Amino acid sequence: MPGVTPLQPSRFTRRNFLIGTGVTAAGLALYSGEIARHEIDIVQRSLAIEDLPTSFHGYRIVQLSDIHLDEYTEPFFLERIVNKINALAADLVLLTGDFITHGSLTFIAGSHALHRCAEILTTLTAPLRYGCLGNHDVAFDSATVINTLNAHGTHVLVNQYLPIERKGDRLWLCGVDDPGTSHPDLDLALPKKPDGPVILLVHEPDYADDVVAHPRGPLVDLMLSGHSHGGQIRLPFLGPLILPPMGEKYPEGLYRFNRMQLYVNRGIGTVGLPFRLNCPPEITVITLNPA
Repeated sequence: MPGVTPLQPSRFTRRNFLIGTGVTAAGLALYSGEIARHEIDIVQRSLAIEDLPTSFHGYRIVQLSDIHLDEYTEPFFLERIVNKINALAADLVLLTGDFITHGSLTFIAGSHALHRCAEILTTLTAPLRYGCLGNHDVAFDSATVINTLNAHGTHVLVNQYLPIERKGDRLWLCGVDDPGTSHPDLDLALPKKPDGPVILLVHEPDYADDVVAHPRGPLVDLMLSGHSHGGQIRLPFLGPLILPPMGEKYPEGLYRFNRMQLYVNRGIGTVGLPFRLNCPPEITVITLNPA
């Protein structure tokens, strides 16, 4: 038709769409696997504790969780984490489980990964460090994990408690066996009549409901957990895509249950795929203050 310009064929073809999508997916995988997975978030939390003894006002606790050496956490990354923790001048470092990953690579070289993890943790300069078991530690071999960490100065609490003393005052530090894979016993893990605040290490955060329901639950001031990794991949409006059993109800951050507070650390490692997105690895710095 005179005066009418023919329409040009579209250059947006299915092939171009697939190529563009593939490039975007590859870029996102590269970002989440190599960049976001190594972007460390140091989270500062000031927590008010009832009847906190004067000697513990301003007491600094660093929480580290879910190391998963070395599938997929590389030794150099854990060394970087330790250097950052040392710069924080903590009074106490607490490690809430999953030091290694129980899986295909760990089946071949799990003992090496465990020993390497324990060795790197010896370079922490805080005066005290303690930990509890995670589900991957139990699945690998509880006794081996406990003995290796204990031998390198990281004491693992399994259904037991001990006092942290400072200028005649006390905190009570407690830890249970992994709730998801073993036999936690709060009757053994919690003191009957503590003469100071009680801090409880539990790998799986959803176990908080069991703690609150236990007759000695009201004695617990602070529960520290990990396990969920915060979901590893979090999308806008959708939140975490995949959460593990016993890490679904309280996936990250701070929660309150009457007297007890629960803090869930996102961990530094990954499981399944070495990806993190909108969910950076976390070092938590908790400063205790009087309520």
